[in-house]
Amino acid sequence: MSSKLKNIAVVSLSTVGSRLLGLLRDVLIFAALGASLWNSAFILAFTLPNLFRRLLGEGALTSAMVPVFSDILEREGREGAFDFLNQVLVRLLLILVAMVSLGMCALGFIAQSGLLSERWALGAELAVVLLPYMLFICLAALISAGLNLVGRFAVAASTPILLNLAMIGALAAAMWLDSEAAKLVYWLCGGVMLGGLLQLAAPAYDLIRQGWRPQFKMKQTAALSELWSLFLPGLMGAAILQINILVSRLLAYTLDDSAVSVLYLASRLMELPLGIFTVAVATVFFPMLAKARSAGDAPGFSRAFIQGTRLVIGISVPAGVGLCVLGQPILELLFQWGAFDRADVLATLPLIAIYGIGLPFYSAATFATRGLHASKDMKSPVRIAGLCLIINALASVLLMQFWGANGLATANVLAALVQAVLLWSALAKKHTDIAFRYMRSALSKILVAGCLMGLACFLGLQVIKSFELIEKLHALVAVGMLVPIGAAVYFCLLFVFKFEEFDKLTGLIRRILGKAK
Repeated sequence: MSSKLKNIAVVSLSTVGSRLLGLLRDVLIFAALGASLWNSAFILAFTLPNLFRRLLGEGALTSAMVPVFSDILEREGREGAFDFLNQVLVRLLLILVAMVSLGMCALGFIAQSGLLSERWALGAELAVVLLPYMLFICLAALISAGLNLVGRFAVAASTPILLNLAMIGALAAAMWLDSEAAKLVYWLCGGVMLGGLLQLAAPAYDLIRQGWRPQFKMKQTAALSELWSLFLPGLMGAAILQINILVSRLLAYTLDDSAVSVLYLASRLMELPLGIFTVAVATVFFPMLAKARSAGDAPGFSRAFIQGTRLVIGISVPAGVGLCVLGQPILELLFQWGAFDRADVLATLPLIAIYGIGLPFYSAATFATRGLHASKDMKSPVRIAGLCLIINALASVLLMQFWGANGLATANVLAALVQAVLLWSALAKKHTDIAFRYMRSALSKILVAGCLMGLACFLGLQVIKSFELIEKLHALVAVGMLVPIGAAVYFCLLFVFKFEEFDKLTGLIRRILGKAK
C-alpha cells in the first residue's frame, strides 16, 4: 500500500499545483471580466474542446485503451505496448484533424451568417479560435495514459500546470497592456493554444525517455478490434455525460449574461478538492484495478476498489461540508476583486452550497465508473449515463423556471446522486465483495465526523463575526483559521471512531505535505 500512497501523493501534489494555479487563473479572469458576457462566452466556447477531450482523450478512449494496453504490457512487454499505442495515436490524429477543420469552418460560417444574436455569435467566434486546442489535449491525454501504465505519474499529472501558466501569462500581458475586454479574451485564447502545445510536448518527451518511438502505424490488429469494441459504448457514455455539462451551460446562457460565469465558478470550487484527491486516487487505482482484472485476481480487485472508495469518500465529504459552511468567506477572499463585486459573490454563494452537497456523489460516480471500465464493462455506464441525461435535462428545464442558475445546479446534483447509486449497484453485481453493506460502517463514521466538523466551523464563523472586522480581514481570518481547525477536528474524530482507512488517509496527507515542503 506504501507504493500506492506514494503514487497518489505524486499525482495529488501535481494536481494541487495545477488547481492552485487554475484558481489564480480564475481569480484573474473574474477580476478582469467579472461575471460578464465576455466571460460567459469564453467559458461556453472553451466547453467545446474540453467536451471532445473527455470523449477522445482522457475519457472514453483512454478508459478503453488502459485495459487493452495493460494486457499487452503483461504479455509482450513495453515494445508491444508502445507499438499498440502508436496504432491508436495515428488513428486519433487523423480523426482530430478532420473534426477540427470541419468544426472551425461550420462555426465560422454560423458566426458570420447573421442568424444568431450578438451573444450567441460571440460564443461561436471564440469557439472557432479555441477548437484546435482539442487536437493537442486529446493526443496528450492518450500519451499520459501510457505513462501511467508504465508507472510514470508525475509528468502526466503536472501538465495542466503548463496550461494554467500559459493562460496566466497571456492574461497578465493583456492586463498590463490595459487591453479592453474584447482584446483580453483573445489574448486568453492564445494562452490556451500555447498551453495545449506544451501539454502535449511534456508527456511525449517523458514517454520517449521510457523507450517509446512515435511511428506511423496503420495495421489492423486484434488488440485494436478489442479497443474499438470497448470504445464505442464508452464513447456513448462519455458523450452523454459531456452533453449534461453542455446542456447546463447552454441553458444558463439563455438566462442572462452572468449565469454561465457564476455556474462555472461554483463548479470550479467544487472541482478543487475533486481534482486534488478524487481524480488522483482514481488515476492511481485505475491501472491497479485493470491489472487485477487482467490477472484474474477478483479478491485483489475488490480490495483495491474498497480502499479507493473509502479514501475518496473520506476526503470528499468534509470538503463538501466545508464548501457549504465557509463558501462566503472563500468567495470574498479569493474572488471579490475588480469587476467581480459583492453582488456576484451573493449570486454565486447558493451554487457553492449546492455543489458542496453534491461533491461526494460526483466523487463516488467518478471512481465507480473507473471500476466498471477496468472490468471492461462499458455498457452499464452508458445505460446509466443515458438515464442521468434525461433526469438532468428534465430537472434543469423545470427547476430553472423557479430558481434560475440555482435550479440548474440542483438538477446536476440530483443526476449525480442517481448516477453514483446505479454505478455502485452495477459494479456490486459483478463483485459481491464490494456490496454497499461493506461500506456502511466507514460511511457512518465519515458522515458523523463531517457533520461535527461543519458544526465546529459554523460556530467558529459566528465567533469571528462578533469581532466586526473589515470584510477582507474577516474572510482571511475565517479561511485561515477555520479550514485547518475543521481538518483537525475531522481527523481527530476519525481516529476516535477507528475509521478503517485512517492510517492510509493520514499517510497520504503526510506524503503530500512532506513533498510540498
